[in-house]
Amino acid sequence: MSVERFGGKAAFLLLGAALISACSPPASTAVPPPSSAALPVAAAAAPAQPLVQGLPDFTALVDRYGPAVVNVQVTERRDSTAGRANPRGVDPNDPFSEFFRRFGIPNPNNPNAPRGNAPPARGEGSGFIVTADGYIMTNAHVVRGATDVVVKMTDRREYPAKVVGVDDRTDVAVIKIEGTNLPTVRLGNPESLKPGQWVVAIGSPFGMENSVTAGIVSATSRSLPDDPYVPFIQTDVAVNPGNSGGPLFNLNGEVVGINSQIYSQTGGFMGLSFAIPIDVANNVREQLVKNGRVQRGRIGVGIQPVSAALAESFGLDRPRGALVGNVTAGGPAEKAGVKSGDIILSVDGRTIESDTDLPSVISAIKPGKQVQLDVWRDHKPVKLTVAVEEIKPEGLTEVSGPPDEAGEADVLGLSVRPLQQEERSQVRTEGSLVVEEVSGPAEVAGVRPGDIILGVGGVRVRTVAELAAAVKRSGNTPALHLQRQDAQIFVPIRTK
Repeated sequence: MSVERFGGKAAFLLLGAALISACSPPASTAVPPPSSAALPVAAAAAPAQPLVQGLPDFTALVDRYGPAVVNVQVTERRDSTAGRANPRGVDPNDPFSEFFRRFGIPNPNNPNAPRGNAPPARGEGSGFIVTADGYIMTNAHVVRGATDVVVKMTDRREYPAKVVGVDDRTDVAVIKIEGTNLPTVRLGNPESLKPGQWVVAIGSPFGMENSVTAGIVSATSRSLPDDPYVPFIQTDVAVNPGNSGGPLFNLNGEVVGINSQIYSQTGGFMGLSFAIPIDVANNVREQLVKNGRVQRGRIGVGIQPVSAALAESFGLDRPRGALVGNVTAGGPAEKAGVKSGDIILSVDGRTIESDTDLPSVISAIKPGKQVQLDVWRDHKPVKLTVAVEEIKPEGLTEVSGPPDEAGEADVLGLSVRPLQQEERSQVRTEGSLVVEEVSGPAEVAGVRPGDIILGVGGVRVRTVAELAAAVKRSGNTPALHLQRQDAQIFVPIRTK
């Protein structure tokens, strides 16, 4: 759509002059004009400046950074037990079900397929190269559970890729190809984005590689259900299955987000697409590359939004901040003096405008750091200092961490806890350990939260210490003996 400028004010003035001329009396009876001193002086109106001028041309941006956007092709060798997990629909633990959930389309994999020789599942998404030696960012749901990953460049070169790590909470993954002098993107600052600004997406919708779509930023810091740690960028850029993991550019050619998901009632694009801010994603990338996992902060509070009625009740000037509903006993917030009824207004000077802002702000803080909270309490401001701690599920015993710091067992990327007696009786198992969280090599191999660990190879394990020792004795490819629902399987995990 083009915007044409007709100069409406100038046209009106010309028309008015013509009407005055036509209605003037004949020269012989014309009234002499008053002296110039009597004429009022009209100030010249400044011409109105258009707020929007033309449409942008994206060709230079695409020419320069399009080669750094890649097509990511994945293969998942499904285990023979997946078909029975949910006979009425898609197995929620299937690594590819997240892809279909995020895009609101039916899973083409038949959940009631015969057990045994299930064909491999294939999928694809997008990614972008961030370092010249081959580190690539994409979405976690693109590569989760994949046994083979192939990266295809715009010049048709193909590279096998290794999954460096995935982070489900933000849906960010890092993969690596072996190369030198590869084309890369530039990372920008998503905090400078404003609604109405132009943005560009490049990706592989429905497998159509290096497709370019454009639109505007619809909103920033958008909180979505089940994603409390990501302040999403909402756009109206056309994003479809296959765009997942691709970059969102601003007009400076800087990546400001990773296209992650859409809202749709039809399975296709409906004008609501969401991108992970690149500062959030890059923090995840750096931690995955350095440590193999992501640390997140917590302070131990339950929060709710501040409505107009609550703001009035608490004597706050307007609805803002996060209202503390409960404080975890023994947690960092309780130790710092935070109380139920406090309204958290800022964290280390960063404004908390709504309750949805607080989880993403706190989770991005490195555990162990002390931060200052600006709190509204008893109709007046209060300052508190709280020491942020790492998020860990209750009862969790970690077996993950940097291999060079915590031993060979840690490279599996497993977080496990003892199985409770009532849980053991409900699932009818002889196992003693249950998987709480999975990352790194274990996730790539297909281990899932909820799996019960029976042993390693043919050795039964009952404690975390026994698990660590058995893994260490098993060399580079320990085989976990797992119980998954009613079936028992072995899952080999390649650690090197």
